[in-house]
Amino acid sequence: MPAKKNKNKPLVGKALIKEVNRRIRLARTQWDAHNNKACRRERDRATQLYETLDQAQREQVPQTLRVWLRYRSEKYFGEHRTKPNDPPPS
Repeated sequence: MPAKKNKNKPLVGKALIKEVNRRIRLARTQWDAHNNKACRRERDRATQLYETLDQAQREQVPQTLRVWLRYRSEKYFGEHRTKPNDPPPS
């Protein structure tokens, strides 16, 4: 039986950059499939990881992914938008 991987280990370096890229791509896939809840969840996770990167590491994330993350974050998921499961304002 193969040994189990330790999933509680914090990511650093190239592994962290790779995980950020993976999460953004997954969020884009969910967006294209119109799975808004899953897209929001993955986008939030990607944003949290992206915020831990320093400037040099952020430049290693492809520009198309950075632009997509910023665009979706501001336009569709920003503070001016109604949160999921919240009643519309009266």
